[in-house]
Amino acid sequence: MFITFEGPDGSGKSTQVPLLAEYLRQQGFDVLTTREPGGTRIGDQVRAILMDMENTAMRPNTEILLFLAARAQHVAEIIRPHLEKGGLVLCDRFGDSTLAYQGYGHQVDLGILRQMLRFATGGLQPDLTLLLDVDVETGLQRRRRGGDEWNRLDASELAFHRRVREGYLEMAAAEPQRWRVVDASRPVEVVQSAIRAAVSAALLAPR
Repeated sequence: MFITFEGPDGSGKSTQVPLLAEYLRQQGFDVLTTREPGGTRIGDQVRAILMDMENTAMRPNTEILLFLAARAQHVAEIIRPHLEKGGLVLCDRFGDSTLAYQGYGHQVDLGILRQMLRFATGGLQPDLTLLLDVDVETGLQRRRRGGDEWNRLDASELAFHRRVREGYLEMAAAEPQRWRVVDASRPVEVVQSAIRAAVSAALLAPR
């Protein structure tokens, strides 16, 4: 099973993914955790370019192509092989981040982006996507307080981040069979409990 975590910056994905991984390993699952952009040696090099605060001249189409290049390598080298041997993959961001950030955020044509995503991933889609939802201001405050990597995309204007969040909610509403929206403004343990409930239901559902 392929499970992805999505959400605005500061929604708590990097906290929740390892907690869920530990829980699932205790249940006997072969769990791989990974993230985007990155996850491979090549992907991490691309990540450094994308997140560099000095790359302010980067155009949205350049950004898209770099993200997709990293994702293509990630799918081929890490994600697909683990799924093919029957493992469970937890991924911090995947293709929906491109639609949210570059599509809704930068307002690039969503139809074109979806075609490019299919090419980069070979059509791979998550079985379950968990949207950790938090309001933009709270998320960015968490990022600043937490000492996490503050990057070029974090530094975008508030209007950009609001479009991203609205995009996520719109995508989740359009595809409720795949998405589960989790209120990530609550304490970590409460959010984790909601995540475990959603994942357990998905694992028990006929496929």
